[in-house]
Amino acid sequence: MGSATLPQRCALSRSPNHGPRKGDVQPDMIVLHYTVMDLDGSLDRLCDPEFEVSAHYALCPTGGVFPLVDEDRRAWHAGLSHWAGVADINSRSIGIEIVNDGESPFSVQQMDALVDLLDQIRGRWDIPDHRIVGHSDVAPGRKVDPGRRFDWLGLSRRGHGVWPDGVGQDADACWHTFLQALRDYGYTAQAEPEVLLEAFRMHFRPWAHGTLSGADVAAAVNLADRFAVDRTPDTQ
Repeated sequence: MGSATLPQRCALSRSPNHGPRKGDVQPDMIVLHYTVMDLDGSLDRLCDPEFEVSAHYALCPTGGVFPLVDEDRRAWHAGLSHWAGVADINSRSIGIEIVNDGESPFSVQQMDALVDLLDQIRGRWDIPDHRIVGHSDVAPGRKVDPGRRFDWLGLSRRGHGVWPDGVGQDADACWHTFLQALRDYGYTAQAEPEVLLEAFRMHFRPWAHGTLSGADVAAAVNLADRFAVDRTPDTQ
């Protein structure tokens, strides 16, 4: 498999790991991941019925896009996850696996391909910017991808995703205010406050470390004020 050309590898890589979207819902989220494994290892794993994992697309470092599961089907990429009161993230989302080891920068070609792919997906489905999230957002503490090296700010500047306004502003470093803002924005997975802080920072303040700061609170409140969600609990 490793010696196949890109078109050949693409033709070979269709995953059997999928099913119907429960409740006939349409995708209204996109979840971004990194693979840790290299391209061949990632595609083999995502297409192996033994492992029961998949995604709708995989993106290789040179910009190649591998369609693995049809968008109207439920791929198995998010696992035990929650967002905005919804538990069955797989039924509500399109999953994109980005081939990256979790420590290296994401290539320019890869980010260009991701922007093009998001343009196409969002041309077919009604997916708001604030519902483009990372695996770490919907499964804080359990997952850390796409990680601190992923350029969420750059992606938002290219028309996909959101970023806090007024970065650098401060508020009182109040845990209650911070956690309420996270819930209002969409973070509804059960996790310790410090775990939620780390998940939030991986997406919106990747340079930040240490205890909760006023800048963390200000960023979370800004997002909650702009993109507060209507939670419809779904335990499927």
